[in-house]
Amino acid sequence: MRLPAYRFAGRTAVLTGAAGGIGEQLAHGLAARGSDLVLVDVDEGRLEPVADRIRTAHPGLTVRTLVADLADRSAVEGVAARVLAEHPAIGLLINNAGIALGGRFDQVSVEQFETVMNVNFRAPMLLTHALLPALTATPGGHLVNVSSLFGLIAPPGQSAYSSSKFALRGLSESLRGELAENGVGVTTVHPGGIRTRIAESALVGTGVPEQEIETNRKRFAALLSFPPDRAADLILRAVAKRKARLLIAASAKAPDILARLLPVGHARVVRALTGVRSGGAARPVVRR
Repeated sequence: MRLPAYRFAGRTAVLTGAAGGIGEQLAHGLAARGSDLVLVDVDEGRLEPVADRIRTAHPGLTVRTLVADLADRSAVEGVAARVLAEHPAIGLLINNAGIALGGRFDQVSVEQFETVMNVNFRAPMLLTHALLPALTATPGGHLVNVSSLFGLIAPPGQSAYSSSKFALRGLSESLRGELAENGVGVTTVHPGGIRTRIAESALVGTGVPEQEIETNRKRFAALLSFPPDRAADLILRAVAKRKARLLIAASAKAPDILARLLPVGHARVVRALTGVRSGGAARPVVRR
C-alpha cells in the first residue's frame, strides 16, 4: 500500500530526545514545516531554551515541553497520558531519545544493561503502544524510530546498545506492515557518526578500567563528523516520502553493505576496525 506524502503543517508532532543533537534539529525542522510540537527530554536545562527559540521564531505554533526520565516506566506512562489528554490526535511520533553504554558484556552491570534497554527500546515501545489511538485517529500519521548503525551490526563492546537498537529495528519493521492498513507510515533510521554529545554522555561499564575511559571517549568523539542539522533534514525528507528505512552517513552505509555481503565474516572486519581485542576494554558507542 502506497501512502501519500506526509503533511507536516497543522499537525502535532511528539518528539523525544529534543534537547540536543538530532532531536533539537528535528524540533526546528518540524516547526519550520508548520508542526505544533510536544518536546520530551530528561534535561530541562537544555530543553526549555530549545522550546523558547522555536516559540520566538514561530509564534503561531504551540510548543509544549515535557521533562521525563524515559528509563522510568511510570514517567513514560505519564508522558503518554499527558499527550493523550491534550492531543487526542497526533500526526507524528519520533522516538529519538537514546543513551549509549561502552564496555564488554562482563564489564557492564545488569542494572546498566537494563537502563539502556529501558530508554532505547522499552520507552519507544510503550509510547508507541499508548499513542497508537492518537496516531491513527486521523488518516496519514507517521512513526519514526531512531535505531543506529549498531542496529545493523553488533561490534564487541556494544552488547547492550546493539541489543536495544536491534530490538527497535525489529519492532519498527513489524509495525510497518501492521500500520499500513491504518494509513500510518513507519520509518526506521540508522544514523552513523553524527556530531553530537553522544560520546561524552555515554555510560561506561562499571568494570571498564578507569585509565581507558577518557582516551576511548576522545577517540570516538573524533569520529562524530556528520552535521546533526543535515541528519535531521534527511529524516524529515524521509518522513515526507514515507521511506521505510534511512541510513545516514557513510559510516552507516558502508558497514550495512559489508554486513549484507558478508553476513558472518563482516564481524572480523568490524573487530579489526574498532581495535577491540578479546579481553580488552571496549570503547564508547558511535552514533548521535
